[in-house]
This record gives sequence, C-alpha cells and structure tokens, in this order.
Amino acid sequence: MTTEFQTDILLSHGYCLEEDPHEREVMMPYPPLGLLYVASHLEAKGFEVAVHDMTFSSLLEFQRHLNEVQPSVLGLYGNLLTRRRLLEMIPLGRKAGATIVLGGPEPAAHAEEYLNCGADVIVSGEGEETMEELLRHLPDHGLEDLENIQGIIFKDSSGATIRTPARPQIRDLDNQPLPARETIDFGRYLKTWREHHGHSSVSLITSRGCPFTCTWCSHAVFGRSHRRRSPEAVADEVAHIVKTYNPDRLWYADDVFTLNRPWVLRYAAELERRNLHLPFECISRADRLTEEVIDALAAMGCRRLWIGSESGSQRILDAMKRLTDVADVQAKSAMLKRHGIEVGIFIMLGFEGETEADLEATVEHLKACDPDIFLTTVAYPITGTEYHAQVADHIHAVRPWEARTDRDLIVEGRHSAAYYHWATRWMVNEVKYHQLRWAGGVSPLRLARHRLAAWRGRLGMRLTSNHRDPASGRDWAANEVGARGNSA
Repeated sequence: MTTEFQTDILLSHGYCLEEDPHEREVMMPYPPLGLLYVASHLEAKGFEVAVHDMTFSSLLEFQRHLNEVQPSVLGLYGNLLTRRRLLEMIPLGRKAGATIVLGGPEPAAHAEEYLNCGADVIVSGEGEETMEELLRHLPDHGLEDLENIQGIIFKDSSGATIRTPARPQIRDLDNQPLPARETIDFGRYLKTWREHHGHSSVSLITSRGCPFTCTWCSHAVFGRSHRRRSPEAVADEVAHIVKTYNPDRLWYADDVFTLNRPWVLRYAAELERRNLHLPFECISRADRLTEEVIDALAAMGCRRLWIGSESGSQRILDAMKRLTDVADVQAKSAMLKRHGIEVGIFIMLGFEGETEADLEATVEHLKACDPDIFLTTVAYPITGTEYHAQVADHIHAVRPWEARTDRDLIVEGRHSAAYYHWATRWMVNEVKYHQLRWAGGVSPLRLARHRLAAWRGRLGMRLTSNHRDPASGRDWAANEVGARGNSA
C-alpha cells in the first residue's frame, strides 16, 4: 500500500561553505550541478522534487526543511570532502521516516561503511535514470526486490551487500533537461561573487566523462567515456543563462573542455552566429590544444585556461600515466599567452617516487611556462583509483573511517606536511622572483624579499626532509604568481 507524502524526494548534499576555511577565503562558490541535473530529470518524469542546497545553509536549516517537506526519499550527494556531514544527515532522514539513498563519487567506493551507517541504497554511476527507477519501485515494493534495478548497492534481508550490474550510461545528453538552477537560491551565488570579486560567474558542463588514464583520478560517476552535448544545445543553455541570470563570466566545468577539437570549432562558430560572447575559464590538456583551437577559444572569450600539468618531471608524469609531455605544456602555455589568454597550471606534489630533483624540475618547468596562477596539492589516494591500489600496502589511517576522508590517509614513507608547506613556499617565491626579474622595473627590495622567502622555503625543506608527519596531503594552496603577485 502506497503512503502519500508531500514530496517524493528531497535532494541535498553535505558541502557547507562556512565549514571550509580555504573556500571562505577564496569565495568562489558554484552550485552542485550534478544534484541539479538529477532534480530536473526527476521533475521532467513527473516526480515532486525539493532541493536543499547546503552551500550557504546549516544542519539545523536542513533538518527544518526535511521536516517541512516530509519526503518519502532523501537523496544525498557525497564526495570525499563531505563524509562527516553526510553521516550527520543520514540519521536525521531516518528519523523523518525517509528512505536514504546516497550518490556521487564517494559513497559507492565505501558502500559497506555507508550502509552500516544507515543508508538504504547507494547509487553507483550516473544518478538520473537510477533514481527514476528507484522512485517508481519504492512506493509499492519498498526495499524488497531491488536486485533488478541496475547501478545500485544495498543489503539484502540476510545482511549481505548486493551490487547490481552497472547501468548503461546516458548517451543522448541533449535530451536531458538543463540543471534545475531555479530550485535553489541561485542569486546568492551571483551576489557572493559580485561582493568578493566584482563580477558574477555561472558554471555549466558540456560533456561527461574523461577517457584518459591518470592513476590518481576518480572515474566513479561518469567512467572513462566521453559523451558530449551538441554545440547547439550548449549554446541554447548559454543563451538561457544570459537571459535568466545575466552573469559576467562563465565557468565550463568539464574535465577537458577542449578534448574534441572539431566540437570546439563548431561551438565557437555557433556562439559567433548567436553573438554570444561571455568571458570564461575552462580546463584542458596541453595535447588537446592547437593554434586553431586556441584561436577559437580566444574568439569565444576565454580569459584563462587551466592546464593539468601536475609535474615538471617527465619521469613522474609517466609514472602517473598522465600521457603529457613537459615540453608540450611549456609550448602551449606560450601559445595561449600570445593569444591573450591567461595560463593557470595545476601542480601535484608528493606522488609516489617523487624526489627533490623532481621538485626542482617542476620549479624550472613553472619558470618556463610563466603561468599567471598555479595551484598546488599534495597527492592523496582516492579509494578506487589505480594510485590507491599502488600504495595500498603502505597507507595508514590515524582516525576511524567516520572521522576522516581519503585526503587524511597517510602514505607511509612520504615527506611530512611541513616539508610540502616549505616546498610550496619555495616554488611560489622562486617562480615569482624569476618572473619579476625578467619583467624589469621592479624594486631591488621586492626582488630581495621573494629571493629570501624562496631561500627560507628551501631551508625549511632541508630541515624537515627526514620528518614523516601524519598530516600530509591535506589542502589546496592557491599561489598567485601573475600580475597581482603573491606575498612572501
């Protein structure tokens, strides 16, 4: 017998901006597009959907919303940053009488633990069609006979964990409705951007999946496929965004925006035909850039392109299976700058086998690339990745599963957090010193300040080189090395 509820499903996630000190400093929030895609899909199929966006919210406000809408199902999106918050939200959903369904890149990798903590079903892979089938099944059958639903993990009546076959991925992305941005306080995002940066930005995604082989990267949701929306469909979304929100900039959140070169050229032509010219940022691989593609990006309004360089050591790149050439990254960085596009670079420290000579090669690589900004992180083993499997026999956890994330796992034998703190300080100031020196017209005092800070960073590395600290691999550090500079 089906029970009537006010709402079929309440969708939420565990990320709270107020609890992220680094992001509070940066203040560049974007809404949870994946969750909003699930919401729009379910609404299009006739379900009554509510969304609680936790970005600007709190656990207390979530609980109030949960009690207000009385959902039959609570769907929670989780990633490796939000485990502890999800574990607080699950019992609130159970107390409200909702069936608890988890999705996103984290829960499927830790299915046993999440099921033991109160989740009823975990969605593995894309969520739209699986959630649709679940919502049709649950009113009449509850948690019985789930075996025929593809792409889920659950416990049967005997307590055994059951993983059903993977669900085929959605092929026709053009047929999917746009993310349900109207279900959240979208204006709060625009206002936050304008207050902190003087302009607003809206994110969108033009494709799903990445076929490349980087050992540290998770493919938990979209797999190694690459499925692309048509240029016309994406241009329709941009036109809708401009008409509805009137942002100053766009952020294309694709893993590799320029992966399909002919698509980029067709998309650029479509935007030109519609006279849609908004400044934007995106991510690419160096090997997917050509003069023709970069020229098209510039014509479209690309103001900054991020390259996943990760290291300046070819030996480390090959160990990562990055399929990237150091010289090519340097050449494409110069090509982008000639077209007036700022260069952002991602750098990963602490990968298995990295030596100080590899770090020195990375510093020289950054000098050659001359980026406007680079970001560093310390490698951490995400469950389910090849990198995690490679280091599994010397991973150590200092806290229980419920109190940690994969970023807290210690790769034994690696340098300490203090070492990588000093390494980052050395990198930032050594690269900055090099840039200012070649720019000319800079005061000797300013040059000396960066030179001294670089020397102190190198000294710190030497003093901590024999330490093995359980806090390594924790947080991103943003290193502005362009026109705005970075303090020593």
